[in-house]
Amino acid sequence: MNWENLLPNLEPSLQIVVLLVLLSMLPLIVVTMTPFLRIIIILSLLRTSIGTQQVPPNLVIIGMAIILTGYVMGPTLGQMNEKALIPLSNQQMSVPQAVGEAYKPLRNYMLKQTDMKDLAFFYRLSKSPNPKNPDQVGFRELVAAYLLSELRTSFQIGFLIFIPFLVIDLIIANILLALGMIMLSPTIVSLPFKLLIFVAVDGWTLIIKGLVQSFN
Repeated sequence: MNWENLLPNLEPSLQIVVLLVLLSMLPLIVVTMTPFLRIIIILSLLRTSIGTQQVPPNLVIIGMAIILTGYVMGPTLGQMNEKALIPLSNQQMSVPQAVGEAYKPLRNYMLKQTDMKDLAFFYRLSKSPNPKNPDQVGFRELVAAYLLSELRTSFQIGFLIFIPFLVIDLIIANILLALGMIMLSPTIVSLPFKLLIFVAVDGWTLIIKGLVQSFN
């Protein structure tokens, strides 16, 4: 996608307006074009699988997702800063040129995390010819394929996280049934055991390491 052809020869005042519009879309860009989506889904599924519906609070979950997103995107953000933001601040390029240069590292990141069969699906859906190289990959098809790939990956990881906690719930439920304590909720009894095991195996460290490594 050539941003220079899309926004050619704009006046400086209009370039500032374009930049402000892009900045207003920053939350949408963070959610749809960065690791934030995968991280927030997995952390939410982890909280659900443990059974602590409000612990950690939503604000903490979002904060963790933002920090981990910044860490994972560190090299990409560094390239965007070097190739686009610094030249733009030094008035060495226009806003459309800076947007185009900033998009290239982001495109490369999304391509690495996108399943090629998802990208091919959206190209078939739009009845467009398949790109011959990464520079020809369309913005619309890439973002759609990236979102689909991230959703699939996050739910696959979430399923693996759910399994051990589900096993604990089943064991506790069978023990209570064998003891005839059918009026006691298995969830109340299993929660302390799940927390104990999660802390004993240093669960937060395992989850965070696994999340970061999943982007490699």
